[in-house]
Amino acid sequence: MTRENAVGVFDSGVGGLSVLRALRHELPLERFVYLADSGHAPYGERDDSHVIARAHAITRYLVTHHHIKTLVVACNTATAAAIRLLRQNYPDLPIVGIEPALKPAAAQSRTKHIGVMATRGTLNSEKFRTLLESLHGQANFVLQPCDGLADAIERNDATKIVATCAYSTRAMGAFGIGHGDMDTLVLGCTHYPFAADTLRSLVGSQVALLEGGAPVARQTRRTLAERGWLAQPDAAPSHDAASLTFASTGNPETLHSAIERWLQLPATVQSLTID
Repeated sequence: MTRENAVGVFDSGVGGLSVLRALRHELPLERFVYLADSGHAPYGERDDSHVIARAHAITRYLVTHHHIKTLVVACNTATAAAIRLLRQNYPDLPIVGIEPALKPAAAQSRTKHIGVMATRGTLNSEKFRTLLESLHGQANFVLQPCDGLADAIERNDATKIVATCAYSTRAMGAFGIGHGDMDTLVLGCTHYPFAADTLRSLVGSQVALLEGGAPVARQTRRTLAERGWLAQPDAAPSHDAASLTFASTGNPETLHSAIERWLQLPATVQSLTID
């Protein structure tokens, strides 16, 4: 393994671009390979066996074809279902996962009432339940499964995004800074930060929206630094599209449009079949 090897990043679709955005900010000298498994999405509405099988197939592809030095699982559902098994099967590959930002939310909330939006796959996972139990007594968490929201963001369906966000926030209760109000909203899926403007208009400007990209980026930096694998200025690509490789198992135009829309980058997306 060398410092010049790329960092692999995968998600069920375009949502992991929110994590890639944070990674590029934290690690501007690194090369990244981003793989969207859109042909098998949405993970959050599939059973664990499906998600685990896809996570193994994608990791195998990234290791074999791109010789990645670190893997970032930029998907809450895949982290919850598969990261333990991935680490067992790839003991020499550092793997960084993501989890809903419940701990930071509990630490910063003043009302101690916190909303959590996530997929059913994440909310029903053992990993999430363990995280929630570890915070028992520190805050009241209102959990809301958001069926269809990740898919709507994937397809850039503005009408469905607004309708699903409106339904979900209404079902959760009162947001604000008053006694008993939820003053913090955890975005527990990597797709959801791309609906932040819509959510902000629904819950108000005083409610904090927390996502997981920045903590993942900091952990990835620590992981690379511990092994002496951080890219160096003399051998690193410039911080532009040349340092990025994109691929999708679904319609490549979906990922291409999302990259231009959310990262403001030109990109070529490779179409893949990964079994």
